[in-house]
Amino acid sequence: MKKFFMLVAVIGFTALSAQFAAAQEPAAAEETTEAAAPASTQVTDASQLLAGSGEEVPFHQALKTKFIEGGPGFMALIILCLILGLAVCIERILYLSLSKTNTKKLLAAIEAALKEGGVEKAKEVCRNTRGPVASIFYQGLLRYDQGIEVVEKTVVSYGSVNMSLMENGLSWIALFIALAPSLGFLGTVVGMIQAFDAIQAAGDISPNIVAGGMKVALITTVGGLIVAMILQVFYNYILSKIDDLTIDMEDSSISLVDILVKYENK
Repeated sequence: MKKFFMLVAVIGFTALSAQFAAAQEPAAAEETTEAAAPASTQVTDASQLLAGSGEEVPFHQALKTKFIEGGPGFMALIILCLILGLAVCIERILYLSLSKTNTKKLLAAIEAALKEGGVEKAKEVCRNTRGPVASIFYQGLLRYDQGIEVVEKTVVSYGSVNMSLMENGLSWIALFIALAPSLGFLGTVVGMIQAFDAIQAAGDISPNIVAGGMKVALITTVGGLIVAMILQVFYNYILSKIDDLTIDMEDSSISLVDILVKYENK
């Protein structure tokens, strides 16, 4: 499943890159026209855009323009972090959603199976139930003949293994959360250097040169921070789901041991 989402992410990034590249030439032409216009006209146009007045610009067109203004190189890397990060997040959310089990129903079914057909019947119930909880129960029941203490240790050990499986991929999400703003800040620094180079070449501190360079530099920072915030929300949501599943596993494991002790004493 993870390979499938990685493939979808690469295809999505390629499609977005092609779309932005197609809009690069018109956007560059618009920037040249705007640079030739007086500064007062640029300020008025910016005010109209912020106020929502004047000619309405489609959102995707404005997004393409900002992408080009921020520099296709750094902005493409930031968008790649977003796409890959979202692909891993979606894969983790689907995995954790499928790992959710109605533990009360499962424990009741195991208890009923023990009464009807013994441990073998309980194993069959666990085999026919999806999720890490049923897998842990099955491993514990496999070692029932070795004693309750062995069952308890087995449940704890396999619980740790399943927790590691649930946390698989979180390190990549954390990497993209840290990498996106770092790329944004790097783009900002590069943009500032280019702005000062333009000032040095012009031999004059023109407001248009300074403002243009600063705007291009800060767009990458904004993009990186937005990507990091989006991924951080998904990251915390995934952590909360893992915590819920972990608590559910620990609580149900204790209940399973109690059921087995009760069955053994009969």
